[in-house]
Amino acid sequence: MINPVASRFAPSPTGSLHLGNLRTALYAWLYARARDGRFVLRIEDTDRERSDESKITELIDDLRWLGIDWDGGPGRDDGTGPYRQTERADRHEAAFARLLASGQAYPCYCTEAELEAERQTALRQKRAPRYSGRCAALDEAGRARLTAEGRPASLRFRMPRGSRLQWTDWVRGPQSFRADDLGDFVIRRADGTASFLSSNAIDDADMGITLVLRGEDHVANTPRQRALIEALGLTPPEYGHLPLLVGPSHAPLSKRDGAMSVRGLRERGYLPGAVANLLLRLGHSGASDGYHDVAQMPAQFDVKALGHAPAQVDEHQLNHWQHEALARTADTALIPWVKGRTPVGAEAQTIAAIRKNVLLVADAEAWCERLYGDLPAPDAASSALMAAAGEAFWVALMAVAEPTYDNLVEAGKATGAKGKGLFQPLRLALTGTLEGPEMRPIVALLSPATLHTRFDAARQLAARCTQRNAT
Repeated sequence: MINPVASRFAPSPTGSLHLGNLRTALYAWLYARARDGRFVLRIEDTDRERSDESKITELIDDLRWLGIDWDGGPGRDDGTGPYRQTERADRHEAAFARLLASGQAYPCYCTEAELEAERQTALRQKRAPRYSGRCAALDEAGRARLTAEGRPASLRFRMPRGSRLQWTDWVRGPQSFRADDLGDFVIRRADGTASFLSSNAIDDADMGITLVLRGEDHVANTPRQRALIEALGLTPPEYGHLPLLVGPSHAPLSKRDGAMSVRGLRERGYLPGAVANLLLRLGHSGASDGYHDVAQMPAQFDVKALGHAPAQVDEHQLNHWQHEALARTADTALIPWVKGRTPVGAEAQTIAAIRKNVLLVADAEAWCERLYGDLPAPDAASSALMAAAGEAFWVALMAVAEPTYDNLVEAGKATGAKGKGLFQPLRLALTGTLEGPEMRPIVALLSPATLHTRFDAARQLAARCTQRNAT
């Protein structure tokens, strides 16, 4: 017997996924996987003006990158497809026909200007703006007259008058709305396309979704959608509305926030394990301490542990999980970070040398520049340290025939240098900084010509410092 538990993620392809979208997808996926249920990916592409085919490809790639798979969705069919809303129009039309036949929907001929005038009047009178219902009582003759005038008609759902719409939200607890406060809403636009409120609800019921996890900005949609589903004689899913994620400015994340888009984070080098471990704990307290592979996360997820307050994306926490993820990542997976920035064939060796000192792609790029490009000009303190090593120190290093790390150290010691007086000038000359990777692999990466050039530059710097001090 197929487990009836089913959740879904239903993004609209109008922009890049941000962390808030991805958290919703992850939580819905974790819920289904923890119960051996179905997880459905449905593309809500009915906003034809703003939907972008490239964004569909991008969001599918982002979900797979994190480790989220689906039982029904693009490329997989669990028997509830199609998985693009524009391909489900026949199902929406069948539902609209049933609602029309039962009198639970009616044509609305109001123009945008008329609706806006109603809205402004309500606002001036300090009433919640909602549709007045002026077309709800039209008889056949009235509808025929308006049709003959060439007025296009949308289709509105007739909310149950005098009723109270109630449910228990899995995150927010008991919810209650007066139907009369909500007003009749459009389920089919005048151009014949289904609205978000209707298509989203009809598809959830049609696909057998049992739990909808989504952002709290959809709370006001839920009583309308539940009423619509029940009017069709179907069973509405349960709902859980997640508090929105906020960024460093405490404003809710949006698709226009490139810094927190999934694509932006990937381009900076954040690993899927880092992002998943951060999201697992943003507004969710059910996970045990420590790093978890994505495959282990369903056992760490508990809907009852979802919080009620907005969670702030903390880059320090993200970087903590990035360190943890990097420690579990093979060198080969990081080679793209240095591709094209090292001598041909030196990519793996470079990653092995610098990986403990990089967090993101920019860090790897900076180290490649230090190793294979030009060093930054030394500051006064660095210049003084290299000058203190003395002319003989640099001449001895330049004279080493086979400049391995051990041979260079021995040559430096032979001049009397030791401890910091040996290792600090050596590191400064080769990397331009006192902090960084172990020197043995760094020396192995640099060609003898590069080593000689950098030691000679240090020798000349030391000579200039000595001359200045003498005068």
